Amino acid sequence: MANNALKINAFEMLRRPGTVRSIRIAVDPATLDVEDSRIFPGSEVEIDLDCESLSDGIVVRGRVAASFHGECRRCLEPIVGRIDADVNELYQVSVTDPDAFPIEGDQIDLVPMVRETILLDLPDAPLCTLECAGLCATCGKDLNEGQCSCPRETVDPRWSVLDALRDRLPE
Repeated sequence: MANNALKINAFEMLRRPGTVRSIRIAVDPATLDVEDSRIFPGSEVEIDLDCESLSDGIVVRGRVAASFHGECRRCLEPIVGRIDADVNELYQVSVTDPDAFPIEGDQIDLVPMVRETILLDLPDAPLCTLECAGLCATCGKDLNEGQCSCPRETVDPRWSVLDALRDRLPE
């Protein structure tokens, strides 16, 4: 399901290099075909972009923001976060830059670029805080709530040969 507010008439802009068009809109993620369980259903993706025409294309700069949810990779607590991604993309009629998006039918469709930006900036393994202590590997206690009574140092017998070798090396 495409959003017409995210389609820009490139023909008129390309006729006058230096023309700037601003887009400030909030859209439903479903409108962008963002089907990712980390994005809140019914939330909005905020789009704040400036499109400036050049002699050979259009530069799109600005930001894309959205809220996400997930669980901390260390302690498994639910977390809510926000991505706020900077955008700086080039659109060209004749694509000469390998990173440029094509201008097709005298229009720029911003939907693929916005969708790509959101999906690439979503954290795969978010943390609740940088200092998150995680869970005890032995008993599963949340170490953010305090220490458990499990012994701290466990020696894996498979590494004992290497430990003995390390002990014989000069410092």
